[in-house]
Amino acid sequence: QVQLVESGGGLVQAGESLRVSCAASGLAFRRAAMAWFRQTPGNEREFVSAISWSGRSIFYRNSVEGRFTISRDDDKNAVYLQMNSLQPEDTAVYYCAADPKMPNSPGTDARSYDYWGQGTQVTVSS
Repeated sequence: QVQLVESGGGLVQAGESLRVSCAASGLAFRRAAMAWFRQTPGNEREFVSAISWSGRSIFYRNSVEGRFTISRDDDKNAVYLQMNSLQPEDTAVYYCAADPKMPNSPGTDARSYDYWGQGTQVTVSS
C-alpha cells in the first residue's frame, strides 16, 4: 500500500520561509518521479514543482521559480519543498504526488501521477 504523508505546513507572514516534507512508503521511491501541487478552494489543483527519479530534471511553475527549491532524499524516501519569500498568493493546500513509472521527464500535469498525499495547509498572511 502506497502512502504519501506531507508535513511542515503552517501559518507564516509574507517574506518568510517554510519547508514542507513528504514521506513515502510502499513504492520503489528511487524509481519514482515526485512532484508538488497546490490547490485553493474552488480552483483546480495546480503544478508547483517536480523532480525526476534521478534528480537530474527539475521543473517549477513560473511564479515560484527562484523562490522554491525541490529536493529528494532517496535514503529517507522523502521529497521536500523549500519555500522562501512566501507571498499571500502562495496560500494553498500543498500535495505531494508520485509517478512510479520511472518517466524520462517528470510530468507537470496532475494526470501523470498515480499516488497522492492528503495535503498540508500553507497560509501566508500579508
